[in-house]
Amino acid sequence: MANELQGRKVAILLAPEGTEQVEFTEPKKAVEDAGAEVDVVGIQTGDAQTMNSDTNPGDTFTVEKTFSEVSSEDYDALIVPGGTVGADTLRGTDEAASFVRGFFEAGKPVGAICHAPWALVEAGVLEGRTLTSFPSLQTDIENAGAKWVDEEVVTDAGLVTSRNPGDLEAFNAKIVEEFAEGKHEEQKRST
Repeated sequence: MANELQGRKVAILLAPEGTEQVEFTEPKKAVEDAGAEVDVVGIQTGDAQTMNSDTNPGDTFTVEKTFSEVSSEDYDALIVPGGTVGADTLRGTDEAASFVRGFFEAGKPVGAICHAPWALVEAGVLEGRTLTSFPSLQTDIENAGAKWVDEEVVTDAGLVTSRNPGDLEAFNAKIVEEFAEGKHEEQKRST
């Protein structure tokens, strides 16, 4: 995992509060270790409080750029971490949904773990796809026109999804692989 992502630019989303810490830090580290440049993007710049197991405060991290300052065109790939409150906050933001949708429209790879697929539901990009998530999202995902499966990691035309922090090792390996592959023309089919 040395330089597969050298020269690639990745956006990772971070809600003002409630993002699951390990679902933010570990994927970020995985793509950085593979050579990617990573920007932390969110609703507002400044410190953001992460959580551990959704209920215990974690560390704070800095949101570097807002959705109004960037575009999906600026990046090669996107990571959307989970965390119940963080994912719910992001899905309630039109700018976040628009930003996410841009990656799908361009066929760029996206990694989403745990509760993060809520943002994909809101972006309207799941029709005809197969993915996984935290089990409580199954109905939302199916109502969005996708097939939900209970697997450690699922890849569908550049979209990588996993269920929870226990799947991070497989998730991280797969996002590095998919991000290295780059654009997927078939990714555009659902937008």
